[in-house]
Amino acid sequence: MTMVGEQGVSIALPGEAAFEAATHIFNLAGRVRPVAATTARTVDEVRAAIRYAKERRLPVRVHTTGHAAPAGRPVENALLIRTELKGGVEIDSHRRVARVPAGTRWAEVVEAAAAHGLAAPHGSAPTVGVVGYLLRGGLSFYGRLHGLAANSVRAVELVTADGELRRADATSDPELLWALRGGGGGFGVVTAIEIDLFPATRVITGASFWPAAHAPRLLAEWRRWTVDAPWEVTTSLRVMNLPPLPEIPRALSSGPVVTVDGAILCTTGDDLTLARRQAESLLAPLRAVADPVVDSWEETVPAAVLEAHMEPDEPIAIAGDHMLLREFGDEGAAEFLRLLGEGSGSPLVTAGLRQLGGAYAVPDPRGGALSHLDAAYAYSGAGVVEDAASLAAVEEHCAAVRAALSPWDTGRTAPSFVENVEQPQGHLGPEQIAAADRVRERVDPDGLFRGDVTPNASRL
Repeated sequence: MTMVGEQGVSIALPGEAAFEAATHIFNLAGRVRPVAATTARTVDEVRAAIRYAKERRLPVRVHTTGHAAPAGRPVENALLIRTELKGGVEIDSHRRVARVPAGTRWAEVVEAAAAHGLAAPHGSAPTVGVVGYLLRGGLSFYGRLHGLAANSVRAVELVTADGELRRADATSDPELLWALRGGGGGFGVVTAIEIDLFPATRVITGASFWPAAHAPRLLAEWRRWTVDAPWEVTTSLRVMNLPPLPEIPRALSSGPVVTVDGAILCTTGDDLTLARRQAESLLAPLRAVADPVVDSWEETVPAAVLEAHMEPDEPIAIAGDHMLLREFGDEGAAEFLRLLGEGSGSPLVTAGLRQLGGAYAVPDPRGGALSHLDAAYAYSGAGVVEDAASLAAVEEHCAAVRAALSPWDTGRTAPSFVENVEQPQGHLGPEQIAAADRVRERVDPDGLFRGDVTPNASRL
């Protein structure tokens, strides 16, 4: 039965509808089996849930959408708090700041900001939760111009283990603000976040697709372009094995395809001429290799960037891997295609390279524990998991790709790209880990939230 404690919080138990709603995750490959769960919609409900857990000596875990559920420790023997805070997105157009309640998805922020001619450093899927994405770094298609999304965070409101509502910003607890932005989590329950926005009038965005037979020349042309690419442009190149679903054009599901997608930001109307030249410098050499079978690049509104990457909009079980890679030259390109290109037998639905460099590589003096990425590409690959056999096939192929690309592996990771808790993770150095742990010891001395800490981001 559902228990309504004297603190005024509804706690749901396994088998109840409220429990199923609170524990629902987007990536169904994650393990979420708490002993109890609640959906918190106010700060008082968060406080009450924390008191409930402490009285029963239960650790506390926190999530919203569960896109990254497999990347964290399994949620077991704990109270799970799902954050769905009320209030809606608030835009201060003069300061170019958005205040976002925890539980908000990116689609809502993008829509609210667009009404003021502004944009946010959102991810590639409209259904992803804002808070988790931001505090785990965040790689947006504006990142080569504006850097990691975590650098846009100006303030965080959270309830810590003592039940206090704190605000961490540049003047009030800047140490906590630093740790929250990429420090690995486990500091409390975030209830709201404030982020910087930036002007955006138009974008050129979309995706071009070719049969995978053209992959060697396409990858060579794309790599050549990335060497001196303008910072206003962020792209990715992927090899995709799409299933034959009604919503997917047959040209994309009849065999492996290569796609190049991304975005070019126009801050003002005058930037459109430059953006068109930049788009031409990217796309003309690729289109000269072969005519795309599908080509959706166009001048449009910033909200369209959310659709360019073709992320799934329904929950699905996904397993995969991720690495940050150095520039790998012809030898690395050959290994990439040997394991993932035409004839490779890859079971991965998608595997590709996100272009880094630009502002991604520049340490932000106002940034947090993770303020930049020193790598050329973010590699990620994933496959759909339907049963034990498909899981084994995906994991085996991911291991083969990791081995083949190991000469160019930086040993670091981007937290928001990590697919599995068991894969190598390492986005912080020893000094950063020690500093984040000191903050955890201050705000959570008993380790109430320790289960939410990213693997390899703490020594506690």
